[in-house]
Amino acid sequence: MLDISKIRAITLDLDDTLWPIWPTIARAEEQLRAWLQAHAPATAQLVASPHARRELRDATEAQWPALAHDLSAMRRESIRLALQRAGDDPALAEPAFEVFFAARMQVELFEDARPGLAWLAARYPIVAVSNGNADVGRVGIGEFFAASVSARDVGVGKPDARIFHAAAEVLKVAPAEVLHVGDDAALDVLGALGVGMQTVWVNRTEQLWSQSQHPHATVASMTELCDLLKG
Repeated sequence: MLDISKIRAITLDLDDTLWPIWPTIARAEEQLRAWLQAHAPATAQLVASPHARRELRDATEAQWPALAHDLSAMRRESIRLALQRAGDDPALAEPAFEVFFAARMQVELFEDARPGLAWLAARYPIVAVSNGNADVGRVGIGEFFAASVSARDVGVGKPDARIFHAAAEVLKVAPAEVLHVGDDAALDVLGALGVGMQTVWVNRTEQLWSQSQHPHATVASMTELCDLLKG
């Protein structure tokens, strides 16, 4: 059971907790392809194939294993590799990535996200903890966060204990005083449980729980999370 009295701070996942990620990525990739069509048409033709895009991702991961937890760098190098293979100017990787990244920041928040964040931020310091590369400032919700900790910052992603400890250190509280909230059963819930945090699983799609350990509570929205914390 969740012990509200112990909570001094909140760590919060972003993708698929506050907004749906895959529609966002699909729109960003479409804008990237449109830009490439205008500036590097051979590359645009190459990446039109899903098989080619998968092969480029695999090749980039194999070439840059140290960048595994830096999704921005991986995306940039994947674009650069595509440009090289297509015979276009590799220097276009930088502006091409910026087109993708700007579109990736254009998220569509779940309806309950902003009011939920406002309620939480008025009561607790909140730190974003993400394996992704969303920037809460550019997304337009930076006002609700005391800080952000990403896999890129720490060098490891969830469920590694180090990223959760890093967030607790930023908050200047013990892990046991943190409530971690996220949508991924393994990355968020099990990862946070492993360092002694309390956890709330955000289950927006009525998934069945399949892990041996359980979250302290489950909610379907940020509204339900706020109601839960009202006691």
